[in-house]
Amino acid sequence: MPDGPLSLPARLSLLVWDADPSRQAPVVRAGALAELARRGLLIDDDGIAAPRDLDSRTGDPVLDGLLELVGESFPHRWRVWVTLRARYTLDAVREQLVAQGVLRAEKHRVLGVFPSVEYVLADAGRVRALRRQARQLLDGPAPSEDVPEQTATALVLARASGLLPDSEDSSHGRRAEALAHRAAATPALGAVLRELRAGLAGTAPLPTLTRGR
Repeated sequence: MPDGPLSLPARLSLLVWDADPSRQAPVVRAGALAELARRGLLIDDDGIAAPRDLDSRTGDPVLDGLLELVGESFPHRWRVWVTLRARYTLDAVREQLVAQGVLRAEKHRVLGVFPSVEYVLADAGRVRALRRQARQLLDGPAPSEDVPEQTATALVLARASGLLPDSEDSSHGRRAEALAHRAAATPALGAVLRELRAGLAGTAPLPTLTRGR
């Protein structure tokens, strides 16, 4: 995908931008967890997300905020962290994107009294480019091993959340699994991604059933 400077959770935030914030938050949180696992700062302890070192920091306020939250909280499984206080990470990512000029924060008051902030896209072209390339990578012929690991991870997590619709191509599922294999650089990271995908699957909407006539 373009926009190399964007972090994994920031890319996911833009990739699923049109979704309700309550649906965005888990996939953005999953991206932050995956990035911390990829960097070796969160490790898998029999399904539990555990800090390798309580003093380690990345320099990224979004990742460091989550690392601190995990370190100070009761131990939880990865899939629990996908949704637990996930809005905390989404809000931090939005503030980061405002600082980068990708979003614009518009302040107003609800009922003329309560202060509130609405985030709007300042660079809609970036979102269109992310989505266009996501579709190309999911549907196109490029070998999965040529897809950067971070990009593969973003696509796998977005698809697991149900916010990246499937193509009508019957090979779409196999392609997604190939990308999941690409994203799992090590067996330990593969185990983490399976947990994250399972957590996101629980947030995906149920398919609409058509009533028979």
